[in-house]
Amino acid sequence: MDGLWITLISLGVTGLFLLGVPIFLVIGFWVVGVSLVIDFTLANIGVTLYEGLNFFGLLALPLFILTGDLIKSAGIAKRLSDFAYSILGWLRGGLAMASLGACGLFAAISGSNSATTATIGSIMHPEMVKGGYDKNFAAATAAAGGTVGIIIPPSIIFIVYGFLMNLSISDLFIGGLIPGCLMVVAMQTVCWFICQRNGWGHLITFQLLRSAKMAVGAWLGFFAILLVIWGIYTGAFSPTEAAGVTAGFCLLVGLIMYPFAKRLLPASDGSPGALPDDAGFLQRLLIPGFSFAELPGVIMRSGQITGLLAPLIAVSVVMQQLLSLLGADAFVTEALSGLGGYYAILFACMLIVLLAGTVLESLPNTIILAPILAPIAASIGVDPIHFAVIFLVGDAIGFITPPYGLNLYVASGITGIPYFRLLKYTMPYLGALIVAWLLIAFIPELSTILLVNKGAGVYQLQ
Repeated sequence: MDGLWITLISLGVTGLFLLGVPIFLVIGFWVVGVSLVIDFTLANIGVTLYEGLNFFGLLALPLFILTGDLIKSAGIAKRLSDFAYSILGWLRGGLAMASLGACGLFAAISGSNSATTATIGSIMHPEMVKGGYDKNFAAATAAAGGTVGIIIPPSIIFIVYGFLMNLSISDLFIGGLIPGCLMVVAMQTVCWFICQRNGWGHLITFQLLRSAKMAVGAWLGFFAILLVIWGIYTGAFSPTEAAGVTAGFCLLVGLIMYPFAKRLLPASDGSPGALPDDAGFLQRLLIPGFSFAELPGVIMRSGQITGLLAPLIAVSVVMQQLLSLLGADAFVTEALSGLGGYYAILFACMLIVLLAGTVLESLPNTIILAPILAPIAASIGVDPIHFAVIFLVGDAIGFITPPYGLNLYVASGITGIPYFRLLKYTMPYLGALIVAWLLIAFIPELSTILLVNKGAGVYQLQ
């Protein structure tokens, strides 16, 4: 009888999800309903909700979200985009490829897929449309580029995965560096073929001096990226400390530079961070920054995103606990173990992650499935860091797969293009990401080589 009620509850909450009820409430209704059915004390829900968030490592989550908003408001993101275009603009489709490169650079500071899509999309989509690109393709490019937001370190979802599976977050960050870059290159390759076939984009002559000027203009962005990677890789500070250092750095430079930039930076075209070609060296060193009056709005936006994610993490922990009590992990383990070989089991795990990513956001997907699939992968000899990268790349691909496809909704929101119109233009990027995913899965060194080179102390970091 309990099984019948649990089935009915699951079908009911699925219906709520399809009707558009927020996933936090959907999971919450399921948790309460199943707890009542199996006579599991409701007091456990309150305790687990609190303990689920009582983890020092999760402090990095709001700090990296704040960092993303700060670099956008300060104009650093625009400077990074300009630099990427100066490097790739001589290629057919160079502006679109630069958008993907800018997504990778932004991801190396912010750690969020939706923030990456929203920020780079709002900057680059109008430029791409003016540059002769199809507006639907331009929006799809921003959506696809945002997938690397949770793979290139720092990554919010890597923090959650490390918390759940008791893995070093530093190791996870380093493990995601090469795979994230591979994803960007794979998408840029497909982008070049599409633009070459359609003749999209205006070419610019590559000039080393221009690229050098753009690099000078983006120096603060590069410094923030190197600060995070250097600090984590060398063990100078933990990921949580790295989040605080980076957020503090972006906050200080944004506030300090604002009064100088207000006087010295020309309003060339109204876009943050834009500079004319004849701008002087001092002007290029400056960024627009933000005033004290703008700061509360920036912090409020970050707080709103954190307020959406934190409760979802907490309630998903309770859901994972109930699934374990119901024997879901044992059932999946038994089913997959019957497949036999290494590659068959690994491929089945990847397929489960991909299918779950089409209907679930990465956070609940990770919290529910990682504790089930990771031990299965470990039992067949997959390195825990390698499997974490495999799992989360599959999660990332889910951001552009229907019916969920969060990045498609974000891109639709910032461009006004209907969601379903974007699907057609994301399919080539989806294919490129799947090819990159398979390479990451079947070449473990892509995820582990930097850890090997890092030395024996790598697993000491927390």
